[in-house]
Amino acid sequence: CPRACVVPPGGRGHCGVRENRGGTYYTLAYGNPAAIHIDPIEKKPFYHFLPTTAAFSIATAGCNLDCKFCQNWHISQARPEDLVNYDLPPSDLVAEAVRSGAPSIAYTYSEPTIFFEYMLDCARLAHEAGLKNVYHSNGYIRPEPLRELCRYLDAANVDLKGFTEEYYSDMTGASLEPVLRSLRILKEEGVHLEITTLLVPGGNDDPETLRAMCEWIVGNLGDSVPVHFSRFHPQHRLRNLPPTPIERLDEARGIALEAGIKYVYVGNVPGHEGNSTYCPACGATLISRMGYDVTLTGIRDGKCSQCGEPIEGIWQ
Repeated sequence: CPRACVVPPGGRGHCGVRENRGGTYYTLAYGNPAAIHIDPIEKKPFYHFLPTTAAFSIATAGCNLDCKFCQNWHISQARPEDLVNYDLPPSDLVAEAVRSGAPSIAYTYSEPTIFFEYMLDCARLAHEAGLKNVYHSNGYIRPEPLRELCRYLDAANVDLKGFTEEYYSDMTGASLEPVLRSLRILKEEGVHLEITTLLVPGGNDDPETLRAMCEWIVGNLGDSVPVHFSRFHPQHRLRNLPPTPIERLDEARGIALEAGIKYVYVGNVPGHEGNSTYCPACGATLISRMGYDVTLTGIRDGKCSQCGEPIEGIWQ
């Protein structure tokens, strides 16, 4: 974690799941998940990675950010002793995932960086068992462990919370630059990458800032990285704000498309046309989505079935 916490004897780091015991920094999250679910892969959200499949999803308590808008704050802002946890070492977790029939394990809900050792050991065994590994992360991790994880990571969805240091500092208690660095590393390492931005009214939805963000994505990551703009709903410490207006989500999507991003989505708005995937060349509908009801209508062998345009993603 880029925080590099200085922890006194008997104390814990910012995430609340690592403790200094006699000069050794112990993880309290290893083999200790607080949440285990089988979810649609689209819930992560991954729209270009094994669509219509399930993901065996886990999380432990804790996070290294303090997002005021956190959707899973009851897990992410808790310590392990605050929750009911499962005793599930890596070998047992992978065995359960295999039995579930899901083709992938998702490290998600809270922040996988804070249970890095557990995730890494699970990911190694998952590959040996023929499973894929995906994670949804805030991207707040140092380069060396991220590159180590990339050896076993098949897909990542990173929350790019905003595009100014001020917003990151105020809303998350962290900083932007380590997240941008993580995005570049994931791309360099060949991990399938998608990006999610939760649009908070009056916070990170300024059109010029969004345009700068989208231009950075195209310039540093390419034009084929799927980008999800998700609708904010009042919760945690931002219950005084209204939900994101639909027109603001439409505006953000339009800015991203104008910047040259080929695949731009609107999340948390069931039935919105921005939930589906369209061919960037001919406009044909490739994947129809209504909530988690997903139909592959126009992709064959990784290409548009109408015009043959290659479509970014892992399809089988």
